[in-house]
Amino acid sequence: MLLVAEPVLGPEERAAAVAVLESGWITLGEQVRKFERAFAERHGAEDAVAVDSCTAALHLTLKALGIGPGDEVLVPSMTFVATVNAILYVGADPVMVDIEALERPLMSIDDAASRVTPRTRAVMLMHYAGHLTDAGPWRALCARHDLLLIEDSAHAVGIPGVGQYGDGAAFSFYGNKNMTTAEGGMVLMPKPELLERARQMRGHGMTRSVLQRLVARTPHYDVDMLGHNYRMDEIRAAIGLVQLGRLDDMNARRAALVGMYNERLAPLEQRHDGFHVPRPRSGISAHHIMPIVLPGGADRDRIAAEMHEAGVQTTIHYPPVHTLSYYRQRAPGIRLPLTEEFHRRELTLPLHPNMEESDVELVIGTLENVLESAFEPS
Repeated sequence: MLLVAEPVLGPEERAAAVAVLESGWITLGEQVRKFERAFAERHGAEDAVAVDSCTAALHLTLKALGIGPGDEVLVPSMTFVATVNAILYVGADPVMVDIEALERPLMSIDDAASRVTPRTRAVMLMHYAGHLTDAGPWRALCARHDLLLIEDSAHAVGIPGVGQYGDGAAFSFYGNKNMTTAEGGMVLMPKPELLERARQMRGHGMTRSVLQRLVARTPHYDVDMLGHNYRMDEIRAAIGLVQLGRLDDMNARRAALVGMYNERLAPLEQRHDGFHVPRPRSGISAHHIMPIVLPGGADRDRIAAEMHEAGVQTTIHYPPVHTLSYYRQRAPGIRLPLTEEFHRRELTLPLHPNMEESDVELVIGTLENVLESAFEPS
């Protein structure tokens, strides 16, 4: 089976993990600190805070910025549910926003602007598929309404400008991401005092970590804020350092594969009315996933099933958050027409650095064969 996503792991990652095991120090320590500094430098930041997931990174970012009960946060519904869940974790209210267009499934600034109220406190962008959102208009909107600007950068690690939009950014190192630590995340914030607040909240709100107490030769610590257990461990950080070192090569390979896809999908875009390949308006992308928009009359589930039978996995990114049962019960009646139509027709094709050109040919050939019969009655 040609998988939608597959991590690139080799002897360097194994050696890094073994070295940590042999060191005897496996919880948060020097490897985590090295990883934080290297990641920050790679993204043009002064420092960073490593955590155990992007969800934790989003939660801590919101908490450090003081967002809480009574506040509203504008957020896309076309995202993974964790983006919206984190807003609820701090007691704020998510206000879900439609996308720009089927060809540009990023949060619509026009729809967002129409949803600003006196309670609106922040905007949370999401760089869907790794396609970098245009920062200028969002910064202007936030300045006009005195709003905080946060990036969910789970799809966009390593590209120029990401994590530098506004008041905070969260990254993911989950197993299907452009670089992985199996599970893990990172927080970037431009204000050192807020980043340090996130760092302290990461470890139960304790004023000294285990390693800090060891170095200081004292067992004493205090807890002066409500914290969480969101620490990254040394094994994941060591793997992350290796992955960060090869990130440019892995992202370059993704870009090359997307170039092949675009070339081979162009005839399908011309042949089938309504067939689209979303591309970033900015021209900048980490190429995290390879989404396509099928023609309106195509049976998406049938196409996915037949491609699976042919040995090609596909998936969907994402069921819109406002259509999920929990959120339907919280806020019934929400309609986001473009988001809903995009979801009905979106299909994600395989994309990862282990793929060869022959794999792209297999995907396109299979899609072409299946698409020709996708409009016929079952």
